[in-house]
Amino acid sequence: MNATARLHRSKIRRAMTSTFVTAFAAAILVIYLIPFLYMILTSLKTKQQMTVMGTPIWPAQIPSFTFKGENKGTYTFKVHKGGMLVNQVVDLTSFVDKNMDIFIVPLPNGIKKNLALVVGFQQDAIFLDPKNPSAAPILWSGGYYKALPRPWIFSPTWSNYTYAWQVMKYPRMFLNTLLYTVSTLIGILFSCILVAYGFSRFRFPGRDFWFVVLISTLFLPGAVTLIPTYLFWYKVKMVGTWIPLILPYFFSNPYDTFLLRQFFMTLPRELDEAATMDGAGPFRILWSVILPQSYPAILAVSIFHIVWTWNDYFGPMIYLSTKMDSQPISVALARFNYFYGSDPQYIQAGSLMALIVPLIVFVLAQRFFIQGIVITGVEK
Repeated sequence: MNATARLHRSKIRRAMTSTFVTAFAAAILVIYLIPFLYMILTSLKTKQQMTVMGTPIWPAQIPSFTFKGENKGTYTFKVHKGGMLVNQVVDLTSFVDKNMDIFIVPLPNGIKKNLALVVGFQQDAIFLDPKNPSAAPILWSGGYYKALPRPWIFSPTWSNYTYAWQVMKYPRMFLNTLLYTVSTLIGILFSCILVAYGFSRFRFPGRDFWFVVLISTLFLPGAVTLIPTYLFWYKVKMVGTWIPLILPYFFSNPYDTFLLRQFFMTLPRELDEAATMDGAGPFRILWSVILPQSYPAILAVSIFHIVWTWNDYFGPMIYLSTKMDSQPISVALARFNYFYGSDPQYIQAGSLMALIVPLIVFVLAQRFFIQGIVITGVEK
């Protein structure tokens, strides 16, 4: 009986631990996604919504009422203006075909009602009942009318994306970015696979020394090589073209080379020896033995590179500053943000459109990406 009770308590503890860990992970995920959710919600708002007091966090609009002249009377009310109580004449004929904002107004009988604003002052306001526009206007003296709550209705503004799409020339910028990403991805995979294969499978004098030299270039600040590199491309008259951005990726990259080398070293050398006995040469072994087993690492390197080049701003800004039609999304988005800094809804819409491709790639390849990172971390 005691053993059964202990087993039962052990199961309860494991269940509680599992529940706590799951809840904690879910809470961390929610906190992490809050900025992204705010970004989506802001991209669907109007500028008017963000300037009104008491606006909800979700995209919404204030319902309005169009007065059609159901009541063409003239009314006089006592209102406070300039610290004095004066007569205010309201001629409803002057409000025909005008849109009136709706407010939630507390009436003297304790009932709250949606009323359309005719004219407002600092301490008083005159409203119409949208459900009975032929009735006389209602004077409300409860304070400043703009402090009244609004009957917000959910209304996403999808036209923000259309506007950002047209102003940014998104199709053109997307094709530029895709060209930049794909061409450099081909170069980085071609060069890094060959270099990583050489460092992991061949024995030659100074192999470890040269690998350390390659990795040590990771610690070299980009600012040190910026001016000499730019002067070189300027001398060969390549500034203003894609060549300075694409060609260097065909000469390997220390970070990606390191990841691929670590993965290649986890593959048994017996596979190479068996292929050699069958008459396969080094390139045949690479193509038929190494690469088919290395897709997780190759995919991880590809995702790293896609995200990097898709968001690369500094390089294209320097070498394509005079070629606006050749610039990628990152540069076009920065320029768009400069001109529309007072319109956060457009900025967030443009940012989301620039983000969607890397996000889709990461979600689709997440399982292989994580597998590649885990395996390349094995100490060898």
